[in-house]
Amino acid sequence: MLDTVFNSRAMEFVPQLAEPVIRLHLLVVDADAAVRSACAEIAASLGYAVESTGDLGQARSLLRGHTSDILLVNLPAGSNEGLELVSEVKLLYPDTSVIAMTVTGSVNAAVEAMRCGACDYLTKPFAMDELSTVLDRAAQSHMTDTATRQLRERLRLSEGLGAMIGRSAEMEKIYRILSKVAQSTHPVLILGESGTGKELVARTIHAYGPNSQKPFLPVDCGSLVPTLIESELFGYVKGAFTGANRSKDGLLVSAEGGTVFLDEIGELSLDLQAKLLRALQEKEVRPVGANHRIPIKARIVAATNRDLAAMVEKGSFRKDLFYRINVVNLRLPTLRDRREDIPLLAAHFLDRISRDHHRKFTLSDEVLRTMMRHDWPGNVRELENSIERACALSSGPVIHLGDLPTQLQQKGLEERRAAAAAGVEPGPATAPELKTLAELEREAILGAIRTLHGDKLQAARLLGIGKTTLYRKLKEYGIADPRQEE
Repeated sequence: MLDTVFNSRAMEFVPQLAEPVIRLHLLVVDADAAVRSACAEIAASLGYAVESTGDLGQARSLLRGHTSDILLVNLPAGSNEGLELVSEVKLLYPDTSVIAMTVTGSVNAAVEAMRCGACDYLTKPFAMDELSTVLDRAAQSHMTDTATRQLRERLRLSEGLGAMIGRSAEMEKIYRILSKVAQSTHPVLILGESGTGKELVARTIHAYGPNSQKPFLPVDCGSLVPTLIESELFGYVKGAFTGANRSKDGLLVSAEGGTVFLDEIGELSLDLQAKLLRALQEKEVRPVGANHRIPIKARIVAATNRDLAAMVEKGSFRKDLFYRINVVNLRLPTLRDRREDIPLLAAHFLDRISRDHHRKFTLSDEVLRTMMRHDWPGNVRELENSIERACALSSGPVIHLGDLPTQLQQKGLEERRAAAAAGVEPGPATAPELKTLAELEREAILGAIRTLHGDKLQAARLLGIGKTTLYRKLKEYGIADPRQEE
């Protein structure tokens, strides 16, 4: 009876009855009762909690009741209803992994399903072991995507990350890469101008990584002489040099599975580059003055504001070391390339300074307009320092042009003169009234709930937060009925 579902290899399949560590929920949607029954039976034998329906409307109701981890949906020939469900599910329930079922010859339907967000597909008739394999891939995809998205939201919403604050396309790209990189232990090379937040990104990778409880040990390769860097990285034994009154482990040993952050790695001498490469390849170091080697276990995150590829071409940086540390690279955007983030960053710094000094600070429209048009060669660090200086010099709660550093004052005055010469008033700033991150979060929550007509459960899913977190935020912001809030 099930020949239309499973091919002749079906009898070769022996179900694995081991219960998964996390019991995932599967929803099977197919108008053919025999298909539903067969798929549900196999999935249940694999440890899934299974529901099934032949009606798309009921499928939507089931999804609203409790989101399924995996959706196995048939795409009927000559109809777009299945594809519409796939698109809808990926919009409202992004954590749900979707598997599309198509009949032989419906390649276009499978391709369209993948474009709509499906992670995999099955072509009928298929073998039971094919179903098992695809379900396993979908389960892995679900768990990885969920962890990645949740981490991305934590990175985006975290108020303590300074340079990591931003909603620009450039920062969204960084969040996406970071959320994946952090979960591994691969070496990472962070590239970017001074002040873009390279050490902050390195600390974030460590903090959200699998070894976050282990040490994070930074070393500035550009501020220490070569002999000190060697001692810092590899350690030394008593009597190795004048002043070595006792033996000391280097950072690569002390990390004990944590992260060693090599800031400005491009400043290392060729001799030290060779020693570092040997340590990373052999996973052991020889302390200065020692005849023995010590095993190491550390994740390497390196950073530089120099063009290492160009240095490799010139022979001033080892090609083999470059490839060793450049397994994954992150290029941080300059502040001038993400100007739309300046109001958010300014609000963050003003909030922190206001809390520290128990005084409320805001920026005048002219100041914000000037900041939006400045090129910020020192990037986020320069912006933060400028705001701190302005708050220290301000005689009142509003920061004015005269409170800014000289270079910014000159830019603002030039704009005044240009506007006066043209006989026009300077235009409004991109963001005339800065809002705190809390205010922005409150608006996002209200907007999501209104869009979904008061459905808090779906709003929580759309926002990427749990229902409990949403209710806590509603209470925190004093929102009784979101639909009546202005």
